[in-house]
Amino acid sequence: MGSVPFHRGLLDVGILRDTILPSLMLHAPLAVVAYGIGRATDSVEAKDWLWPIAPMINGWWSAVGRKMYRRGLTFNQAFGMLSRPERLLLTGVTLWGGRLFYRIASRSIKRRRQGKEYDDPRYDAEKLQAGYWNKALFTVFLPEALIQTVISLPVTAPFHHQGAVLTGYHPAVQALAVGLFCAGFTLEVLADVQLEQFKSSARDSTSVCKEGVWSLVRHPNYLGDALVHLSFPVLLYGSDMLAPVELLGSITNYLFLRYVGGDKQIERHQARRYSQSSREKFADFQRHRETHNSFWPKADVVTNRWLWTIVGAGAAGALMEQAFHHLF
Repeated sequence: MGSVPFHRGLLDVGILRDTILPSLMLHAPLAVVAYGIGRATDSVEAKDWLWPIAPMINGWWSAVGRKMYRRGLTFNQAFGMLSRPERLLLTGVTLWGGRLFYRIASRSIKRRRQGKEYDDPRYDAEKLQAGYWNKALFTVFLPEALIQTVISLPVTAPFHHQGAVLTGYHPAVQALAVGLFCAGFTLEVLADVQLEQFKSSARDSTSVCKEGVWSLVRHPNYLGDALVHLSFPVLLYGSDMLAPVELLGSITNYLFLRYVGGDKQIERHQARRYSQSSREKFADFQRHRETHNSFWPKADVVTNRWLWTIVGAGAAGALMEQAFHHLF
């Protein structure tokens, strides 16, 4: 398939019609349902439960469900039509979404069992706004549905259109994509486990977590998430499947994590909570902000063994996938 100018491929009305609109028609109703549940339970966190689920549903519907519905195929028939890169995409979004959903659900359930707040305390301040729930559908839930739609493009758009591609087939780039995913996913899992271990210790009352992968950056879980989402367009690029519009997915995810619902939001909440509950922990939080970057590691972490643990996990994952591909 011949290539076309980047700007034309990115803005082509047909591509937008075949990619963004079908996804938005799925994400928007799910957001309305989440809003209804959230309003009924006074829980803004309802949108967070949806965040990992919607891309998984969208990915599987785009790749398999549509074929079953429109062509009358069985699940095995529809799934069997997928190429190796397409199966890798589905595996990736399923692992990513499954881990994040488990993390959000387990954290919420644990908080409620302990008799703490029903909703995530990060949202307490914004819920104090007059008439918050009357406008939240249009200011919070539906905007996030649109953001989800764009972020999901790399795992949905390839199944909706035969868009213009940017490159030829490159197995080495495919291996790089798998490595990026495995590194990012490992970083997320380790961040979850190590943070929970730290919170169960006495040190949590006077300091912030700076152990394990938390010694690399202040938010290793968000860095891992960004690497996972970056791996999707890289995989498409190496598989001769990338259309320019799909680049918007990882870019939007990165911008959201950095400037909307990620480290900026959580650190505002942490600063407010620590300053009110523990001067010692707030002081440690401030020192940690001065010595560690929020998202991207500083150059001096090159000697940190956890950096090489993550790099090694990525390399091992790429090698295992290549071995599985050639053996089976």
